Amino acid sequence: MAFKSIVREIRDGMGSISRRRSSEGKQMRRRGRSHIAPEGSASFSSPALVFEEESQWANLPPELLHDVIHRIEASETSWPARRDVVACASVCKSWREIMKQIVKTPEQCGLLTFPISLKQPGPRDGPIQCFIRRERATSTYRLYLGLSPALSGDRSKLLLAARKIRRATSTDFLISLVDDDFSRSSNTYVGKLRSNFLGTKFTIYDSQPPHDSATQSSGRPHRKIHSRRISPRIPAVNYNVATISYELNVLRTRGPRRMQCTMQTIPFSAVQEGGTAPTPLEFANHIDDQFSSMSVSKGKKPLIEFSSTSLMEPLESIESSNNPLVLKNKAPRWHEQLQCWCLNFKGRVTVASVKNFQLVAAVEPSQNVPVAEQEKVILQFGKIGKDIFTMDYRYPLSAFQAFAICLSSFDTKPACE
Repeated sequence: MAFKSIVREIRDGMGSISRRRSSEGKQMRRRGRSHIAPEGSASFSSPALVFEEESQWANLPPELLHDVIHRIEASETSWPARRDVVACASVCKSWREIMKQIVKTPEQCGLLTFPISLKQPGPRDGPIQCFIRRERATSTYRLYLGLSPALSGDRSKLLLAARKIRRATSTDFLISLVDDDFSRSSNTYVGKLRSNFLGTKFTIYDSQPPHDSATQSSGRPHRKIHSRRISPRIPAVNYNVATISYELNVLRTRGPRRMQCTMQTIPFSAVQEGGTAPTPLEFANHIDDQFSSMSVSKGKKPLIEFSSTSLMEPLESIESSNNPLVLKNKAPRWHEQLQCWCLNFKGRVTVASVKNFQLVAAVEPSQNVPVAEQEKVILQFGKIGKDIFTMDYRYPLSAFQAFAICLSSFDTKPACE
């Protein structure tokens, strides 16, 4: 039997079992536990279903199972075909563990597979190309994997979504894995972007601790408690991971926007030869492992960490490197014939806009960084149509960090332009 037929049979089997479970309800005899995603689990941000039915595929010999999954992972390199890889990972725990061993990080393979991929650094060899669709009526911004809506169409993969919320003294962009739930209490919440009153400085907050030891960087003891035992009004924990500053340009005499991004959780050594950037392997709240997160006993809630000094104060950790990576605008050149500032976006940007930018590493002459690395564009963002923008990012930025930086360009900046 062809591997694609096997995967199709697996997905059809999951869908039929799920429908049978919903119709039979509690009358079905419980035989064992297998954590299976619904038939529509092509989106790696979809919630998983849990039902207690042993699947015939869960009993395959480990050697054969490893070979099958390895071939499927190697053959499915783009969405929507790569949904089969996610379907395999949602069959049962043994399939999930083998898939974790086979699927590589975006830095190694240049592919996005599971939700945690959005928090991992992009590839070193070339950028991951995405596009952002802006919906003015609802102040919603959606990040898709693909070249453009015209080329991808319905085959585009939704990666992240953000909702803009104006407040009295600031503006918040709440970022989620789905485009219909931006609540901070939801398990799809991944972080936010907050601006100051003038829109000249932004802070990126991540719901994921920067490192395994990040929760202890504040020096205060903390303990774990079940979320059912605390007030439901306690907000989710946010970690300050980066700041974005726009240079004042009230009289518009300094050319295009100038910005500087200080990535507090990425050391400068990441862009040096042999350097590495932090790479989380799983979500602290196990969003990436929803297939097994519901195996907790009924009535129990996931553990949330809080400071022992105050239950009402969430533990907010700010992980600052001694020498953090700083990104700056790549300097544009003035085009005499066009009478405008120009950057080479290599065909990825087609409409002139004040929002367009390219970011490179800010390097001092004394620092040991090759010239080619200094000129390498780490993130570029630009307009290609009405409410359609491209976003291309690469190592050491993650999709979440790149998306948050691009969102800052959408906020009103009366003092910068």
